[in-house]
Amino acid sequence: MKKEEIIECIDKLRLPRILIIGDFALDEMVYGSTERISREAPVLILEHYETKKILGAASNACNNVSSLNNGKASALGVYGDDYYGQQLIKILNEKNIDTSLMVMDKTRKTTTKTRISGSCNQSITQQIVRIDRQTKTPLNKETEEKIIENIKKSICNFDGIILSDYHLGCLTENIVNCVINEAKKYNKIVVADIQKNMEKYKGVTAITPNQPDTEQQVGFFIKDDETLKKAGEKLLNELKVEKVLLTRGENGMALFEKTENEIIYKKIAAFNKKEVFDVTGAGDTVVATFTLALCAGLSGEIAMYIGNLAASIVIRYFGCHTVTIENLKEELA
Repeated sequence: MKKEEIIECIDKLRLPRILIIGDFALDEMVYGSTERISREAPVLILEHYETKKILGAASNACNNVSSLNNGKASALGVYGDDYYGQQLIKILNEKNIDTSLMVMDKTRKTTTKTRISGSCNQSITQQIVRIDRQTKTPLNKETEEKIIENIKKSICNFDGIILSDYHLGCLTENIVNCVINEAKKYNKIVVADIQKNMEKYKGVTAITPNQPDTEQQVGFFIKDDETLKKAGEKLLNELKVEKVLLTRGENGMALFEKTENEIIYKKIAAFNKKEVFDVTGAGDTVVATFTLALCAGLSGEIAMYIGNLAASIVIRYFGCHTVTIENLKEELA
């Protein structure tokens, strides 16, 4: 395919409307400079100079979609009746993401991961400690029913659905089944970004697991092309999905697609191995671009290519990062 044709494909990512359902979270980054050792205990004292709040987990997938399709992204998840819940909704809105379907649950904490980092004149900034605020238990019945109600009344308005599972309790079996059934009713694409408990997602359109999670699921290590094919085919057959996009870090990606007559297998190398600073959130970027491409009517192979291109950009930045249509075009050039 010529570069001009790929640019036309990239432009089509602007069109689909996407609903993101899953575990929404906030990343709080607290920075300080080393001042001295405390007299109270043998610990560092940091002089605070900056706090950043960044969208993480399903929020990051949502942010990546919105960045690419000019705000045609809607969030559906849970947040708590707390300071961080207010901040999460505020930042999602600032990123042009529709939050009208989000559900507040006063019994749960807003998932927030606070990273405290320090530096001195002779060193780079390094993380010292991380504090997690989260509720991992499954949703209560009342909240689950509210989410199912929002799915049923809204899913017909979208071209595709992303299920972003960080195992924090939002994507219960009932919610996942509701999404799959409603999506089939309206002929919508469902892509699940999953790590474990993959059987729960049997029947979605596509999944985007990484290689370590795939190895754990299939029960053997991927050592060569033969075991890679075996793993992909096993996921396709056992989970009854149409596509498996297996992300393999520095080894690139592999795509498995099921047709009426055969299983098609293709793989590509990672586009950027030299400027890897942080892979945090790269999976969210991949599932966002891959889903948009499929919903825009592009082939699985082109969707994989664009996802790989997007990942090669975000890994150059520390923390979660997003890409735009213009970023993709510049990188392609």
